[in-house]
Amino acid sequence: MADRLAEILADAVPRVAPAAVALIAVDGAVVASHAAGELVRYTGTDFTLAAQRPPAGRDSVFDLASISKLFTTAAILSLVEDGVLALDTPVAEWLPGRDPRITLRRLLTHTAGLQPTRRIDLELPDADPATRMAAIVDTPVTGPVGGPYLYTDVGMVTAGRVAEIAAGLPLDELVRARVTAPLGLDDTGYRPGASPRVAATEWKPERGGIVRGDVHDETAYGLGGVAGHAGLFSTADDVLRFGETVRLGGGPILRPATVAEMLRDQGAEGAAFRHGLGVRLGDPAIVGPLTDAFGHSGFTGTSLVVTARTTVVLLTNAVHPIRGRDGIRSLRHAVAAEAARLS
Repeated sequence: MADRLAEILADAVPRVAPAAVALIAVDGAVVASHAAGELVRYTGTDFTLAAQRPPAGRDSVFDLASISKLFTTAAILSLVEDGVLALDTPVAEWLPGRDPRITLRRLLTHTAGLQPTRRIDLELPDADPATRMAAIVDTPVTGPVGGPYLYTDVGMVTAGRVAEIAAGLPLDELVRARVTAPLGLDDTGYRPGASPRVAATEWKPERGGIVRGDVHDETAYGLGGVAGHAGLFSTADDVLRFGETVRLGGGPILRPATVAEMLRDQGAEGAAFRHGLGVRLGDPAIVGPLTDAFGHSGFTGTSLVVTARTTVVLLTNAVHPIRGRDGIRSLRHAVAAEAARLS
């Protein structure tokens, strides 16, 4: 069964991404897994091959990019369960002066009327992360509040900051305490540094060349490497365990009723998919034939897709050495199709 998955990855590596790891689990058991490619393949944008090209393995660590949003959401929802946060209370309760129409529910469904992103590193090139964070959470509402859907990293950064203030913990410690430690996700965290298991991402001359072990996302990097929208690194097995946890109702990190609300269509209009709390429902970019799936993608070339019986993880570094390479959508669909065949 794994041979077909190997063929899918072999067709995509290194054309789509220099490295890829895929896992497919059905009813909680891994039925197919494969790792292909090299964690560091190029030295720059001219695609010159690196002298040392370590092979990818099942335990390789990838920059999750926006899959981080699911972990942020899980941490926030655990605080809601404890009564520390409330989904429909204005975030001005924790961020005085903010527009009273902004709530956590609207932030988690991208309907708060906030702009998609801010290159805060360029806006405030000499500022420290705390000053940049203050500027991000002070971003004014510029669109309709309550919809239509407008994907916004600014909103998820703000949600993460609310969680920090309410919990009295930095976001990395909060995610560890509420999500990754209870699940035993020892390979999941922020700022892994120069570990030999970490896949390289983009060539960024302003950061000294090929990025490896630091978050790829410029806004998260400008905020110190930890943010509500990006920054987590993980292995395929850890992401699988997280996906399985949500699939099975959330224990031990969330209650089944909370997961049900997370996965409920929240009515955000204007997207190509339905939207839960922090999670996409039936996103055509990643689900392929698994149309009843929930999950999320990441800009670096990652995706998590979960159905009632199946969990599909694809981790790649498709932005190495440059972004905009063709084929990641087709690769995601091919892996999802194989998962559908095995289900």
